[in-house]
Amino acid sequence: CPYTVKHYATGNMQALQQEATGKGVVWLTVASSAPGKQGHVTAAQANKLSTERKAVPTAVLLDHDGKIGRLYDARTTPHMFIVDQKGALVYQGAIDNDPSGANSDRVNYVAKALDEVLAGQSVSEPETRAYGCSVKYK
Repeated sequence: CPYTVKHYATGNMQALQQEATGKGVVWLTVASSAPGKQGHVTAAQANKLSTERKAVPTAVLLDHDGKIGRLYDARTTPHMFIVDQKGALVYQGAIDNDPSGANSDRVNYVAKALDEVLAGQSVSEPETRAYGCSVKYK
């Protein structure tokens, strides 16, 4: 998906992963595309992509049957979710407000929400409209 590629090509996703995991956040990348569909990867391919992209998630979960993606109603790639330490979903939506990649005053919704959660605050904007390519479920 060009939207996901953009976030990795610019280093935006990796920087966010590093910042979050450096603060003790568990970062899970979930690959929900079904076999034979765009975005589907094997374990070896997922590991290779993470290495090539210099991605640093805590783990990559292969969700080929779509159970996790559907549980969270993930619709796009990327579709971002934050679950707090109590297990409550506190943010869902876009990584930022810049689908085009041209916005000089970009707001990173995920970084903002993580900062709020880690500070013990409520997330000020708990839901935004995710953008990207559709998840290719089974």
